[in-house]
Amino acid sequence: MLETAAATPLGVTQGDAGGTLAVWSANASKIDLVIFDRKDPDWVVETVPLTRGDHDVWSGASERLVPDTRYAIRVDGPQAPRNAFDPTTNLIEPYAKGVTQLRADQWRAVVVDRGFDWGTSRKPGHGLDKTVVYETHVRGFSKLNPAVPEELRGTYAGLAHPASIEYLTSLGVTAVELLPVHYFASEPRLLRQGLSNYWGYNTVNFFSPHSPYATKSAQKQGPGAVLREFKGMVKLLHDAGLEVLLDVVYNHTAELGLGGPRTSFRGIDNSSYYRQLDDGTYYDVTGCGNTVDFGQSAARELVRDSIRYWANECQVDGFRFDLAATLGRDQTGAFTRDHPLLAGLADDEQLQGVKLIAEPWDVGLGGWQTGNFPDGWSEWNDRYRDRVRQFWLRDIADARAHGSASTGIGGLATRLAGSSNTFSSERGPLASVNFVTAHDGFTLADLVSYDVKHNFGNGEFNRDGSDNNRSFNHGAEGPTDDEGILATRRTAMRNLLGTLLLSAGVPMLTAGDEYGRSQQGNNNAYCHDDELTWLSWERDEDAERLRAVTAELIRLRRENPAVRPVRYAKLGEHVPQSSQMDWYDAGGNTMDLADWQDPSARTLQYIAASTPEFEDFNRILLIVHGTESEIQVTLPAHEGVDGYEFVWDSSDEVPKTETQTFRPGDTVTVRPASLQLFRCSGHDFA
Repeated sequence: MLETAAATPLGVTQGDAGGTLAVWSANASKIDLVIFDRKDPDWVVETVPLTRGDHDVWSGASERLVPDTRYAIRVDGPQAPRNAFDPTTNLIEPYAKGVTQLRADQWRAVVVDRGFDWGTSRKPGHGLDKTVVYETHVRGFSKLNPAVPEELRGTYAGLAHPASIEYLTSLGVTAVELLPVHYFASEPRLLRQGLSNYWGYNTVNFFSPHSPYATKSAQKQGPGAVLREFKGMVKLLHDAGLEVLLDVVYNHTAELGLGGPRTSFRGIDNSSYYRQLDDGTYYDVTGCGNTVDFGQSAARELVRDSIRYWANECQVDGFRFDLAATLGRDQTGAFTRDHPLLAGLADDEQLQGVKLIAEPWDVGLGGWQTGNFPDGWSEWNDRYRDRVRQFWLRDIADARAHGSASTGIGGLATRLAGSSNTFSSERGPLASVNFVTAHDGFTLADLVSYDVKHNFGNGEFNRDGSDNNRSFNHGAEGPTDDEGILATRRTAMRNLLGTLLLSAGVPMLTAGDEYGRSQQGNNNAYCHDDELTWLSWERDEDAERLRAVTAELIRLRRENPAVRPVRYAKLGEHVPQSSQMDWYDAGGNTMDLADWQDPSARTLQYIAASTPEFEDFNRILLIVHGTESEIQVTLPAHEGVDGYEFVWDSSDEVPKTETQTFRPGDTVTVRPASLQLFRCSGHDFA
C-alpha cells in the first residue's frame, strides 16, 4: 500500500462553520491562506496563517471557506538552488476541487459543493475481456454534431446527449477514454502562435475538471456547476452501459521548465515535487520541461488521492496514465516495476475494479518499459501497433517496390494471439491494450494515404511528430481521384480494423477511425482546436460503410469469446478462459517452422477455440493473407470441426448478409491482401 503522510485530509474539508484547509510542504517556513472577495478576485478579505503540524501538513480554518469562495495560498521559505519560494505569489492549492482562471498564469482555487445525486446509477463493471475502448476528445466528439443542441456541442453535456450515446452504443464500444479533462493550460509558445493545447497534456490541477469543456451556463455558475455537469455526464454514460476512462497526466505539470509559471507546486515545495539536480536544474524525462518526482512520498500520495477522488466521488471507471514509466521511477531515477506508486494503485482497496492502463514509456534513460508493469496493470502495446502496421502497410509497400515483403507472418501471428512474448503468463493477454492508431499519430485514413507527415500547420516547420509511421499511401500522397487507389486504401483500413478487433487483448479504437476521419496528413495535431481535429458528422457513403463494418467487427468480437481470451493457454493443461490456438498454411497443413519467418509465405489460417468458464464454447477460423495477389486456400481438417460458417471478409465493402457454409477440405478464394473470418461448427474438444 502507499504510505499515508497524515491523518488530516489535504485540501479543504467543509464543516458546519466554514472549513479547514490542509496543505503539505516540507521546506516552507510560512504558509498563508488568502481568501478573496466574492465579486473582486483580486481583493483579499482575509488572510489566515497556517500552522505546521505532523508530517509537514500545514492547516488553518476560516468560516469563509464555503462553496463558491475563491482562495489561494502564499508560501515562503529559505532561498536555495532547489527552492522557488515567493510569498507574494498566489498559488493554487493542489487538492482544490475547483479552479478558475483570472488571466494568463493567474488562477484561483474555488471551494465547491461536492454533493450529487447518483440515484440508482452504477458503474457498468465490464470485464477487460469484454472491453472495447473508444479514445475520444470531449470537445472534438460532439462539436460539429447537428443532432446535439448547439449550446451543448463540445461539452461534457454534449458527450452525454442522447444523440452521442446512441452513436456510441450502436457502434458497440463499451468505454470512452477521454483525452485529459483535468484543468489544463495552453503553453505560452502556442498562444503566441495563435494556437492552443487541444489535447490537454499540460495539467494545472489534478482534482478539478477543465471548465472550458462545460456548457456556458455551467461556466457562468462556477466550478461547482462544472463539476456537477461532469458527474452528470458520467451518470448518463453509465446508465447507457458505457464506462468512462480518463487520460491522466501526472508525470509533469503546466509549470514547465525553469523560468516557467509559478502557479502551484513550484511555489509550494519545488525541491520535493520536481526531480532536480543539486544546482536546481530540472531533470526532465518527459520532454515537457519538468518531471514530477515519484521518489518522494508527497508526489505518490497526490496521485493516489487524485485517482481515489475521480474513481470514487466522480465514479470514473479507469485511467490511462500518460508517460507512466515516469511514475515508476525511484529516488535514483531508475524505473522499477515494484515501485510503491504502481504497486500501491493496483493493490489499493479503494480502487478495486478500477482499470489501470499505462503508456509504458517516457523519454528518459531506460524509458521504454512495454511489458514491465506489475500485475493489475494493462499497457498500451506499441509492439502490437508497429507489427500490424508493418505487415499490412510497409511490407506491402516493400513488395511493390522490391518484389518481396521484408517480413513473414510470424510476428503478426504473435500479436494476434495476445503478445505472449511481451507479457508474462501471470498477466495474460489482457495486459495488452492493442491499438493501431491513437490521438498521437496518423489517423487510420491518413495511415493508408500518406507516406510522410504533413505538419506544417503546427508552426514547427514540419519538425514535430514522428517520422517512423510505418504508413503507406498506396500510390498517391494524400487525396486522389484514382478509384483503384481509393478501393485499395479502404480494404487496407478494413484489414487494420479487422486485425485490431479480432486480436487477443483489449482493443482501443481512435474516434473517427470507424468512418475514416482524416487530419490531412498531420500526425501531431495537438495544437489544433478546429475542424481538423473535430469529428465530422457529414459523411459520405464510403464513410458510412466503414462505420457499419466497424460495428460488425465489434459485434463479432462480442459474440466470439475465442478471440478475447483472459489467459494464455498452456500446452497439455486445461486453462479456463484461455483459447487453444492452432495454425495452418494456405494448403490446410500445420505450419512448418520455416513458414513463420519466410517473407514469401504470408498466408496463414488461425483456429482459436475457447476454454469455457462463464460463456458457451466457441471456435473461429481467421484467414490472414498478406500479399497483393489472389490465392486459393484449403480449409483445414481440424479435430472437432465439421463446418465453417463464412461471417466476414475484409475485401467486402459492407458486412455480409447471406450465410455461406464450407466443410474441411473445401477451397475458398481469398482476394488480395485481405482477411476472412469463419465461425466453426462441430463439437467441443476434450
